[in-house]
Amino acid sequence: MQAIVETLFDALYLITVIAIGGLMIRNSKGECQFRLFGWMAVVLGAGDAFHLVPRAIALCTTGLENYTVPLGVGKCITSVTMTIFYVLLYYVWRKRYRINGRGALTVAVYVLAGVRIGLCMMPQNRWLSAEAPLSWGIYRNIPFAMLGLLVIVLFYRSAKEQGDKAFRWMWLTIVLSFGFYIPVVLWADAIPLIGMLMIPKTCAYVWTVLIGYFAMKKECK
Repeated sequence: MQAIVETLFDALYLITVIAIGGLMIRNSKGECQFRLFGWMAVVLGAGDAFHLVPRAIALCTTGLENYTVPLGVGKCITSVTMTIFYVLLYYVWRKRYRINGRGALTVAVYVLAGVRIGLCMMPQNRWLSAEAPLSWGIYRNIPFAMLGLLVIVLFYRSAKEQGDKAFRWMWLTIVLSFGFYIPVVLWADAIPLIGMLMIPKTCAYVWTVLIGYFAMKKECK
């Protein structure tokens, strides 16, 4: 039963975000912020597919324990693409609110993203092992959480200052995604049921994508 429900949920999620991303790229009508948002959604879905597709195959066949390597590779790729997702979201913020300059802020974004990706590439993560160390799961997610917090603050302040109703909840979607994700990183190995938090985390990302899509539909007539 878990295999069927989880596979259907993941398939619906991947199809939804990639399809919406494609629509935004095609229908952005020259609006750079929405074209960026579309690519952001495609990166999100395509990156997650590297982990979710092997997981679905494993659940529907011989079990997760027999797919350690493809699942590990997929998890590593997803970790990198999620970092790129937030860098793109930062540029969506810059384009939407017409931010010029702020070079130090851009440097901070790239430094955090670079450190995160660099940590993901370290062999100590043991991506291909069934016994990946929790410590490295924490290390690589520290700069990722800092990057997420930075983007949260930027969207919260700008949407509030400019009365941007379309993006007024963008910050909350990111807060929710991290709020559901962090317990999984910390305790899912010890308490497997906590892994179920990935479902509302995924829903938070769908909400993020929908915010951009509905804003485009309203503003690009």
